[in-house]
Amino acid sequence: MDGAWREDVLGDGFHQRTLPLTPDDEGDVVATLVRALPTRRRFWQAERDLEDVDVLYVHGWSDYFFQRRLARVFTDRGARFFALDLRKYGRSIRPSQTLGFVADLATYDEDIDAALAAMREGGAGEGRRLVLAGHSTGGLTLTLWAHRHPGEASALILNAPWLELQFGARSRAALMPVADLRARISPLAPAPQIDLGFYARAQRETFDDDDPYEVDHAWRPEIAMTAHAGWIRAILAGHAQVAAGLRIDVPVLVMLSTRSILPTRWSDDLTRVDTVLTVDQVARAALHLGSSVTIERIDGALHDVFLSRREARADAYARLERWIDGMLALR
Repeated sequence: MDGAWREDVLGDGFHQRTLPLTPDDEGDVVATLVRALPTRRRFWQAERDLEDVDVLYVHGWSDYFFQRRLARVFTDRGARFFALDLRKYGRSIRPSQTLGFVADLATYDEDIDAALAAMREGGAGEGRRLVLAGHSTGGLTLTLWAHRHPGEASALILNAPWLELQFGARSRAALMPVADLRARISPLAPAPQIDLGFYARAQRETFDDDDPYEVDHAWRPEIAMTAHAGWIRAILAGHAQVAAGLRIDVPVLVMLSTRSILPTRWSDDLTRVDTVLTVDQVARAALHLGSSVTIERIDGALHDVFLSRREARADAYARLERWIDGMLALR
């Protein structure tokens, strides 16, 4: 393990650490862990309600971690916040890699295990609760990890998790044999590009100078990265696992927009809906995750609910804090 924490590109109290992983056919592989720590509590100050919590966040497809405010929601309440740029994404990209590619979502177990080891190094994580937080594909990845690792996490927070194919279970079942065959023959074969750049444009349109963020378009391109046959098969297999029913043994929060639109041309309405997932399909799939699932539908939210217009974004953060109060805050 690299072992050295250094200043991150986010600055202002954010640091990063490289996590070496097992090399693959394309060469060296790493993940990158970003952390933000809470300010030290003075001896006269009351204990904060998340001081025994570690959060591990995982980004979505064609993405990386850059959401400072989300981290501060947790650190302001005493938690330690960590975000993982998975292999071949964001800070973890290395030359000649096929961006974002894995043929099995369980491959990310190594990334997550390395992150947890770094978080717990020297006993720093002993006796602390682990909260998993994931967006989109990262939400699917963490959902499946939590199912395979009962007893590890204390809660799961999902921001528009990709739990089901946009066109539903029947379409997924019809596509699986084709996707499986194509992945076996040519796992790196590119899939047709359907992103027209409208989601990136919607985020520009809703940008708020009072809640700013910066995006590195080399790590988060305006047109999503090319998907490949092996990766698509891995995603569909993950969806099938969710549909079959999981046994996540901790409280789960699922945050979604109230509406979806499949974008074929630009309109201002795309700044108030999820243009990536079919949110009603995801809401139904979320009922298969476990026995304690809260679904919050946010009017006017984008695919990443925390990058929405000011009103929807404020609503999303308020609902997150309310759920934290009920499920995580020390009582």
